[in-house]
Amino acid sequence: MTFSFEANRPGLTLGIVGAGIMGRGIAQIAAEAGITVLLADARAAAVEEAQAFCADIINKKAAKGKISESEASAAIARIQATDAGPDKGYAAFAGCDVVIEAAAERLDIKHAVLRGVEAAVSDRCIIATNTSSLSVTSFAAAARIPARVAGFHFFNPVPLMKIVEVIGGVLTEAEVIESLVQLAQRLGHYPVRTTDTPGFLVNHAGRAFGTEALRIVQEGIASFADIDRVMVEAAGFRMGPFELFDLTGLDVSHTVIESIYRQYYEEPRYRPIQITAQRYAAGLFGRKTGRGFYEYLDGKAQKPAEAAVPQVDVAAVPVWVSDRHPQAGAAVRAALAIAGARLEQGAQPSAQALIIVTPFGEDATTAALADNLDAARTVAIDCLFDLERRRTLMKTPLTQPEFVQAAHALFAASGKPVTVIEDSPGFIAQRIIAAIVNIGAEIAQQKIASPADINKAVELGLGYPLGPLALGDKHGAARILAILEAMQSFYGDPRYRPSPWLKRRALLGISLMTAC
Repeated sequence: MTFSFEANRPGLTLGIVGAGIMGRGIAQIAAEAGITVLLADARAAAVEEAQAFCADIINKKAAKGKISESEASAAIARIQATDAGPDKGYAAFAGCDVVIEAAAERLDIKHAVLRGVEAAVSDRCIIATNTSSLSVTSFAAAARIPARVAGFHFFNPVPLMKIVEVIGGVLTEAEVIESLVQLAQRLGHYPVRTTDTPGFLVNHAGRAFGTEALRIVQEGIASFADIDRVMVEAAGFRMGPFELFDLTGLDVSHTVIESIYRQYYEEPRYRPIQITAQRYAAGLFGRKTGRGFYEYLDGKAQKPAEAAVPQVDVAAVPVWVSDRHPQAGAAVRAALAIAGARLEQGAQPSAQALIIVTPFGEDATTAALADNLDAARTVAIDCLFDLERRRTLMKTPLTQPEFVQAAHALFAASGKPVTVIEDSPGFIAQRIIAAIVNIGAEIAQQKIASPADINKAVELGLGYPLGPLALGDKHGAARILAILEAMQSFYGDPRYRPSPWLKRRALLGISLMTAC
């Protein structure tokens, strides 16, 4: 039997079960693409509300001149209510080419919908689930014809998030995936083919950003605000991990963190941190509750002020910079010269000098001991990103306050913001970036999606400045590998073990985008 349809043909009919945020978003873009939408919900009023919502959005687009009034009227008319539901059946879907289930994230509810839809539609009709967290194969298990069932996962808000994951279950036919890919393209979205694994692609790839940041806080290395500032101002992300937690809502994020960890049989790379469990129990969900990792006043996060720059005569401080990483050392000297520092040129620092090291993956203590340097005068600086943005300094447990203050003043002298943290393998940005790249590489290793789709999906779905594999190529696979290996050596934690995909490409000196 053939399970396919011509996605671009006139007269295509799409059924949607669930008129909530996701269902109405899919209905809107489908109607705008010229597709007839039959919208159903267990609550009849929800369908009416969804129709009114979509009509309002479409009319606003017409008012702004994005579409004509006639196009708007036609699109609105295409979203048709049905009396379908668990009590009345889904007879209205009999002529549908494809039906998308967008009901609540409970397998029992989804199975009930699936059975009802299958009883009404033709055997050739494709049935897709918009689940974000449940196995597509488990969803299809209740189907009479599991071969025609697939995942079609959109992101909220659907009209703005131009990506959809097309997920094949164990028994899904290839032609079903191809038809959904073509449908996604007609809807103006980028289709990403992915296998049926926990978190699929985007939610899976997003595990590193927040969980590694949480571990940094747990170890007492830096505050929520410090981490957010570094990841935005130094690493170039749109928002920091804790700003993102507050925006998404910890009631959602904590559940996803624990779900993916459990589904992967407690894979250490995805290990949760108890901070989210505690804050979840306290009801500190973020913006929606007025308090999360930050408190919110009139919708604006109340962030703590940064420490003032110490008042130090920078010209009076002799500074010696390690050449263990020559390129980083040269960049640091250039920045210090602009600040007016007294740079020492000897092979070893004088007895009074502030010592600057530039480790990758190591903490300041390890870097100082590796070169037989005085840890009491040593301060490390993160050189993974250029020094034209926020600068991150790290002290050893022995670094004397006057040397920390001198380093802070020197690196802030040219007007650049400075964050000072406790000793940590990988600083802040290094360890979060390395974790992001490593998980992206492991997704490629497992062939969950193609390297190109991994990058594109993360850029569109998570808003990262680059996809994980492109991010690894930017900094160099060998450097990312070195950071991970240094952290794994220090902690003895398999959380940081490098993916084989990353390790092989680092050893061969080739791009992380290079497929097998």
